[in-house]
Amino acid sequence: MRKALIVGIDYYDALSPLRGCVNDAVAMARVLERHEDQSVNFATPRLMISQTAAALIQTSDLRTAVQDLFSDRSEIALFYFAGHGHLNVTGGNLCGGDSRSGDDGLSLRDVMIYASASRAENKVIILDSCHSGAAGDRPGETEIAEIGRGMTLLTASTSDQRAREDQASGTGVFTDLLVDALEGAAANLVGDVTPGSVYAHIDQSLGPWGGQRPVFKTNVQNFVSLRKAKPPIPLQDLQALARFFPGPDYRFPLDPAYEPERPQEVVPGTPPPDRAKTEVFAALQRLAKVNLVRPVDAPHMWHAAMNSTSCELTVLGRHYRRLAEGSLL
Repeated sequence: MRKALIVGIDYYDALSPLRGCVNDAVAMARVLERHEDQSVNFATPRLMISQTAAALIQTSDLRTAVQDLFSDRSEIALFYFAGHGHLNVTGGNLCGGDSRSGDDGLSLRDVMIYASASRAENKVIILDSCHSGAAGDRPGETEIAEIGRGMTLLTASTSDQRAREDQASGTGVFTDLLVDALEGAAANLVGDVTPGSVYAHIDQSLGPWGGQRPVFKTNVQNFVSLRKAKPPIPLQDLQALARFFPGPDYRFPLDPAYEPERPQEVVPGTPPPDRAKTEVFAALQRLAKVNLVRPVDAPHMWHAAMNSTSCELTVLGRHYRRLAEGSLL
């Protein structure tokens, strides 16, 4: 069982209103609910959103929902919050809609305690709020992080930064990139989107001059996939790596019979295309497109075949070949 609590607060009684948090929360709930193939991922994420006084989310309601999320033994318990964050000498707070000053919000320390005490196998906390990088820090000692086993924390900004909204789109800059990552921009070659790959995508996309740096803290001992996206290459191609390449340094010999396309003038004696070979070559070309295979002494795979040279594994290709050989794909 995978559980997700998604919170987006635009309306505040006393604090300044926000524009993009509800949009962000709705987008997160949509992308997390199902995998790319439409199979269930996080079954019916609990969505708490507020744009008006009638839908006010009180801090006490927020606390209760977070406690409920982390109350049982789930595979993944994921908490996402978009709204006002507040920093004081005791640490950071997440502000409910009734917050008057920020000091009266739900403390990040309490959130971390609830998650750390949870029986869930993996606890994932994603915060798109100002000063959210304070989560997991020991109050007064920002160089020391306290992350319990099985916990992963991803935040929009460091403890001393604000989380930016895109005024044109009405969404948060961080969550825009987060949703993009979950939709497949951060997927590996088998389609898994992990917290680490999400962070790498966001960090790289923001660049060094964005004025906002994401924070990633984790203490996990097993592989965590947040969503299955469409892989860039068929799984059977990856599994064939160990068959095509008996060893990591093996060079697969090619000849013109592997290539179905011919130039207008064919050199006499050139063998015609062989159907079995062209099917293998098509798979090798797909592997080359994702940087697992490269031609030897030729600029392209076509030239390698027509000139009867070979192709070999890249460093990344050797890694996936090991996985295929060990039946780990």
